[in-house]
Amino acid sequence: MENHEATTADRLLQLLKTRGPCSTADMAQALGLTGEAARQQVQKLVAQGWLAGELQAQAGVGRPRQRWFLTAAGHRRFPDAHAQLSVQLIQQVRQVFGEQGLDQLIAQREAETLALYRQRCNAQPLGERLQQLAALRAEEGYMARLEADGTDWLLIEDHCPICAAAQSCQGFCRSELQIFQAIAGPQAQVRREQHLLGEGESAGLRCVYRISSP
Repeated sequence: MENHEATTADRLLQLLKTRGPCSTADMAQALGLTGEAARQQVQKLVAQGWLAGELQAQAGVGRPRQRWFLTAAGHRRFPDAHAQLSVQLIQQVRQVFGEQGLDQLIAQREAETLALYRQRCNAQPLGERLQQLAALRAEEGYMARLEADGTDWLLIEDHCPICAAAQSCQGFCRSELQIFQAIAGPQAQVRREQHLLGEGESAGLRCVYRISSP
């Protein structure tokens, strides 16, 4: 593959990672490509196993629209923070110290992380504090951003650099939710609406947290 094509493919993968499923036309418009160029890139990435398609029903009587999303292999194109070593260490902690020891390890990590987050996320208005949180998470590799949704806020994380560790022990995910709640404060409510590792209605291609405040 030529360098230009490789760059275009990377941009397309990045687009799907940050926006979620998109149609070929949407990708072409976002990346400044012709429709044919976008279709060629999609076909190559599908052949490589990095993309898959789904049909989305249109409002009214229009034909279903084809949208493309990253497969598990596509997600693995993004860095995963020494995944193999992390999983091995978690397994070893379990073997030596049991589940209680692993819980203590997660609790210690949570306490240290929360202390750091409190230092960096100290704005008084909730929206500004959540912007600080999103920026900090982005620095840590979570590809995080904050969006307003009516009177609520959505903290969206398009990537999980500790995904392998979280798959091995979902206590990390529970801990992160508790940290976000602590940063948001007792007057706010934090709910995870989409979970990269979730099942059923909560399953998603990313993690999305809704923060509501009276």
